[in-house]
Amino acid sequence: MLYCLVDNHARTSTELAVVAGVSPSTASAHLNRLRSEALVKVVRQGKHRYYSLTGADVARVLEALSVLAGSAQEKFVPATPNRLRGARTCYDHIAGSIGVSLLDRFMKLEWLAAHSSGNTSYEVTPKGTRAFRDLGIDIEATRMLRRRFAFACLDWSERRFHLAGAMGAALLTLAFKRRWVTQDLDSRALAITGLGRREMMKHFGLQI
Repeated sequence: MLYCLVDNHARTSTELAVVAGVSPSTASAHLNRLRSEALVKVVRQGKHRYYSLTGADVARVLEALSVLAGSAQEKFVPATPNRLRGARTCYDHIAGSIGVSLLDRFMKLEWLAAHSSGNTSYEVTPKGTRAFRDLGIDIEATRMLRRRFAFACLDWSERRFHLAGAMGAALLTLAFKRRWVTQDLDSRALAITGLGRREMMKHFGLQI
């Protein structure tokens, strides 16, 4: 089960039970033990619980053991329809591979930083405040809204985090306003426009 999580994608206990070839109850017992030893962490998303490694240090140890053992890893392959996997709404923010990529870019550009509390929340840096302001997002006004400001939401197709909260909603509003994306009338799927592709490359260095 630990090796299955090395790809940095979260999985449910049911999925891990199938991987390990054990019953769900046995998998739960193992996962509880792994949590107590701080090897895995769990995030609750709706009615599901997703397990992932606690950090890169655990992955490095497993990778080293893998080299010694000469074993290979299977890559996570999502079964989500391509239209939904690429980009979609998750409540009021952007999800899918685009949502995950945007969060990665914001961290890489140092516009966002992990909150000191370590509870999967983010803070906008001074550099990010200026950059988001230039795009038309008022950080102080967004921060004053009566909701969580910026936090990580586990993406069910990518099994990685995208940006949620008031900042995630502000980003989606901006994308609609600037016509970077359009939404299907009958689904949550988002289509990235030609303008959106150019603008995301220009502002974020994100090639779609």
